[in-house]
Amino acid sequence: MHNTLYEVFGILLVSVLVVAAFRRINLPPIIGYIMVGIIMGPHAFALIADEENIHFLAEFGIVFMLFAIGLEFSVPQFLTMKRTILGLGGLQVALSMSVFGLLAYLIGVRWDVALLAGAALAMSSTAVVLKQLNEQAEMQSRHGRNALGILLFQDFAAIPLLIIIPVLGAHVASGGDSEQSMGTELIFALIKGILAVVILLVLGRTLLRWVFKEVAGAKSNELFTLTVLMVAIGAAALTSSLGLSMALGAFVAGMMLAETDYRHQVESDIRPFQDVLLGLFFITIGILIDLHVVWDHLATIMALMVGLILLKALIVGFLEYFFGNNGGVAFRTAIVLAHGGEFGFALLSLMFNQKLIPELEGQVLLAAAIFSMMLSPLLIKHNGAMAKRLLKKTYGKDRRAQEVAIQEQTKHYHDHVIICGFGRVGQTLARFLRKSGMTYVALDMDITRTQEAKEAGELVFYGDSSRSEILHAAGIERAEVVVLCISDLHASLKVLHRVRELRRDVCIMVRTRDEGHLNQLMDAGATEVIPDTFEASIMLSSQVLLLLGYPPSEVLREVRQIRQNRYSLLKGFYPGDSDVAASIDQQPTILHTITLSSGAKAVGKTVEEVLSMNAEVDIEAIKRDGIRGDNPSPNTELRAGDRIVLRGTQEAINRFEEYALLQG
Repeated sequence: MHNTLYEVFGILLVSVLVVAAFRRINLPPIIGYIMVGIIMGPHAFALIADEENIHFLAEFGIVFMLFAIGLEFSVPQFLTMKRTILGLGGLQVALSMSVFGLLAYLIGVRWDVALLAGAALAMSSTAVVLKQLNEQAEMQSRHGRNALGILLFQDFAAIPLLIIIPVLGAHVASGGDSEQSMGTELIFALIKGILAVVILLVLGRTLLRWVFKEVAGAKSNELFTLTVLMVAIGAAALTSSLGLSMALGAFVAGMMLAETDYRHQVESDIRPFQDVLLGLFFITIGILIDLHVVWDHLATIMALMVGLILLKALIVGFLEYFFGNNGGVAFRTAIVLAHGGEFGFALLSLMFNQKLIPELEGQVLLAAAIFSMMLSPLLIKHNGAMAKRLLKKTYGKDRRAQEVAIQEQTKHYHDHVIICGFGRVGQTLARFLRKSGMTYVALDMDITRTQEAKEAGELVFYGDSSRSEILHAAGIERAEVVVLCISDLHASLKVLHRVRELRRDVCIMVRTRDEGHLNQLMDAGATEVIPDTFEASIMLSSQVLLLLGYPPSEVLREVRQIRQNRYSLLKGFYPGDSDVAASIDQQPTILHTITLSSGAKAVGKTVEEVLSMNAEVDIEAIKRDGIRGDNPSPNTELRAGDRIVLRGTQEAINRFEEYALLQG
């Protein structure tokens, strides 16, 4: 027990140091966890004596990973993207599995194991791709949407693989040679898998909704979290009892909860468990890596890594082109998906545990997949630059045709409005402008939306608003106003910087969902920022005042004053137990009340004096003798018994409270 405690402490210590370092250099923490496993494992410093304890926890890591993926799997999204998911995704997995499986078979691996290894190598990293594309504001681009569709099918394709691998492992372990008995076992396993899925779906449709409704009615976070854990582990136990993978049950449980009203709450509750246990899973992957084998076969591993990247890129690129995408989109999608992924590691790990892969071949294969994943952020980051350089003629031609099409239709526009983003907000704005007789040009990255809207007579074009050429084509030099109706912060900042590079004097209106980004967007060059929450509050408040009989002119004056002061009146709220905790790097502005005792240091000082010592805090109001006074004068002297309403971050308020309430 004593040694186990030291092992756990060592894992946590090394994990904190290594993962923090990887985050500093913008590498995926997944790779950091793998490095921890390599460092702590028996092939390096041998700091982990009993691997079984870690493997047991890692199995739960796989369970929660599949549960989280199930939560992300949306049936409506699947139906919307079915052509991409089933067509592109299905063919990508089938072709990749066949090609890699054939290569494995040619070097002596039995055909069924070779196909499973090929399937593992067909997978790409959903976590890395989505994170990187979101940061680069490319998620809504054509290559981003295509990559998402393929990744969704890859996740879905893992379900039969999770059924097949344990069966094949048991068959090989028992020395079974008959292909007929193997086929019978697989059919029986698939029947059990279908039965398990049907049972879980029936329970989800009937019992689960009622259970979560009752649990949510109890208003207990602890009870809700316990119920989520019970459902995930219970579903995993059901499939395990049928001789199937635990991960299969967890995935189906996640799918069931994704269709309920509690999906987002479940995601937030499960994430701490998922991230920590998933980290342990990747640590066990690192433990499997033998550095001596890697060093002795480094040339082979590097060749396999390059081969994996090139083959996957060729397969994806060929399919993209076959599905009617131009060379640039095909190339960029191929580069984004040309690496190994966490699902592949999970399948390879399962094959390791079932003794399906020989030690040496497994080590080399796993190392090549890991190295390809380490390269993936770099490949994804520069996918556009690579396409521009390597496909200079075709890619440049397609882009130029896009720019010419926009320029031809907008060349006579003057003092018009450029709308960046044509979602619900952008479309609503366009209707108001059209009704008012104002000219506008809308740009959006959703090809389906732009085509349908254009056919309906809207002045909308497919184009990336963060590209100078597209903005020039839309007439940025002659535009009166640019409006950013984009919900994603990274994308908004990218477009904002580009517009300001081209026009310092143009008025830029920015819409944001989160008021916490207001100052960041203003500093980046926005003329005005419209936070959704504040504007909804203003509209609600103004309607209430009008219903109560206040003169419209007075209400309008108040609304104008709030907007002129950048919503300062609305900043800050009294936090309650039900509010979501703030992240470390984004502390919200809150309101907090303190009472001055007779000996407090702030008593006898003016508002100006106490604020000069604590510049990060504002005094919203002072309540004295039962009367509240808002926006007190700087010369107001504070007295014992005053209740002071403070506005600021939690940290700044804590510092002020320490100073003000200190006994003098």
